[in-house]
Amino acid sequence: MKAIALIPARLEASRFPKKLLTPILGKSVLLRTYESALQTGLFDDVVVVADHDDLINEIINNGGKAIKSKGTYESGTDRIAEVALHLDADIFINIQGDEPFVQKQPLEQLLDLFHNPSTQVGSLVQELKRSEDIQDPNFVKVALSLSHKALLFSRNPIPYIRDTQAPVHYYEHIGVYGFKKEALAQFTQWDMSPLEKIEKIECLRFLENDMPIAMAITNYMGIEIDTPQDIDRAIEFMNKHNLK
Repeated sequence: MKAIALIPARLEASRFPKKLLTPILGKSVLLRTYESALQTGLFDDVVVVADHDDLINEIINNGGKAIKSKGTYESGTDRIAEVALHLDADIFINIQGDEPFVQKQPLEQLLDLFHNPSTQVGSLVQELKRSEDIQDPNFVKVALSLSHKALLFSRNPIPYIRDTQAPVHYYEHIGVYGFKKEALAQFTQWDMSPLEKIEKIECLRFLENDMPIAMAITNYMGIEIDTPQDIDRAIEFMNKHNLK
């Protein structure tokens, strides 16, 4: 399968403006995300799709590939679709620009989902252990079916524990998706869905339009950059794992 990684990037994030240009030990969040994706060696191409010249220049000036999107979009999936529909590939992987430590092994798991011909959309989860993370709305939670299809995404903890004796697992959605081109094209034809508007979680649009999302459980253990405090967490993560 020919696979292209597309990294959607928006300058003015509502919770943390200009976060993608914020340095983590000398390199911006966006540049670290781009380089991490490139270094996996899994993709035929890696391209940033950004809404602002500052983001484009950050990548191009460091030897990377970037395209400026033309439209105004509510989600990263809408942004990459503008470019993906004109590219030749079997699978498009959407790696959010705030995932600076994306790793090869979970991305291989994501690509493996598409060996099943019925898979149109795929994504990743990791188990949440800390109660503060489970309660934190910045951690998007996912309920899974027995066959590891997504049942629901929410910023609230799901499931609710009514039976305190029953075993429970909380899963965090990792901001990496895979799509076949047809699924991306379909996504752009749908209006923003009701739950998507409420939760601000773009993959709810697929579920609300009855398109299943196959999920792989991984031990990703990276750091997503959602708030200024996550920069400090990222630096601690790098120091702990001797990353440069």
